[in-house]
Formats: sequence, C-alpha cells, structure tokens
Amino acid sequence: MAESTGRVVGRDELATLKLLALDGALDERTKVSCADLAGRLDASNQTASRRLQRLEDGGLLDRDIVSDGQNVRITSAGEGRLQSEYADYRRIFEADVSVDLTGIVTSGMGEGRHYITLPGYMEQFIEKLGYEPFAGTLNVELGDESVRKRARLSALEPVTIEGWEDDERTYGPAYCYAASVEGGDGEYEPAHVIAPERTHHGEEQLELIAPEKLRDVLELADGDEVIVHVSE
Repeated sequence: MAESTGRVVGRDELATLKLLALDGALDERTKVSCADLAGRLDASNQTASRRLQRLEDGGLLDRDIVSDGQNVRITSAGEGRLQSEYADYRRIFEADVSVDLTGIVTSGMGEGRHYITLPGYMEQFIEKLGYEPFAGTLNVELGDESVRKRARLSALEPVTIEGWEDDERTYGPAYCYAASVEGGDGEYEPAHVIAPERTHHGEEQLELIAPEKLRDVLELADGDEVIVHVSE
C-alpha cells in the first residue's frame, strides 16, 4: 500500500484531502459532489473525480458512490499524511518544533535488549547519541490521539543509526529522536525514541532508550501513564 500511495498521490491530491478534512471527513463520512469540489479546486469535474480516485487508490480515502454524490471519509493513512503536512508547516513557522505523545507503559518481548547490545549498533549509539544505552527499551502503548500525532515525527531530524552486517545476517538502520520522558517519579532526559526501519510493531507501539533503566529511575510499572516529549 505504501508503494502505491507514493506513486498516485501528489501535491494536488493532498490539497484535495485538506479540503475534505476541512469539510469534516476526518471525523465522519461526509457527502461531496465532484461539481462542488471542482469549483473549490478551480478544476474540471473530471479532474476532481480523478483526484478522489487517486486518494482512494492510495489508501488515503474511503468513499461510497451514492445517487447524489459521494460519501467520503479520510482513512488513518490519510490522516497521517495530513499530520505530516501539519508538522512541516510548524517547522516553517515555529522556532521550536516538538511533539508530545502520551501512552501507558507495557512489557515488551525482550528483543530490544538483544539488538541494542549488538556491537554494530552499540558503537554508533555511543558515538552519535553521546551515551551507552541501558540494555533494553521502555515500551509505551500510545493512546489514539498520540497514534495520530506520531506522524508529526517526520518533520523532526532524527539521528540515523546506519545498518550493518556480520557473517550471519544484515541488520537494518534505525532512527533516533531526542526525547524526555515524564511520568512516575518525575521527568528524565536524555532519552531517545528509537524507530527501526524494520519492525513488527504497529504505530501504537513506541520504544525508548536511555543511559539508565527508565522503569527504575522513574519508578514505572505496567499501566502507568507517561508523556514523551520529542524534539530536536
């Protein structure tokens, strides 16, 4: 789906998506007509219809054809694209760009401990982040609003941890975003949100690394709420 989205959705389609969002299509199914949309886009009916089709093909829009128009609703992927656009505009007009993500602490599957301690990653962490991470990650399950806001991270400049390989396999890159973690017994920094290029986690799962075990220093347990302040 991501590859298809990249091919069919351009700036014109995103402008159309923005108009649909302003009409309320983020929150509920909204009726639109190609004639009305064409007038607002200063385009032909055919062009308006084509843009809606491309948004649907790209997975950014759900729509049903009815007798007097179309019922449309922006998908989660479509909202993610709009969140990215929003983040870009914040970067243009605001000096300090940050994203606050809220969620609850959960237990991971222990994979973070293994990958973080691999020398090909650990050497880069020390060099690029300025510290040796604790051997494990803090796992946070984001709330619905923060899942949507997560797309704004694309406007922030990450620290890239390059992929590498050994005699057995190839390891993919990861991207680290500077953060502080608030919850439990106070606020802790420095920390980083780590986003591997290859991951089985969904968008609701966030992983953090830090020089110390965040669960211990903040006295956190599963189910505790934390706020992750992400910035450059």
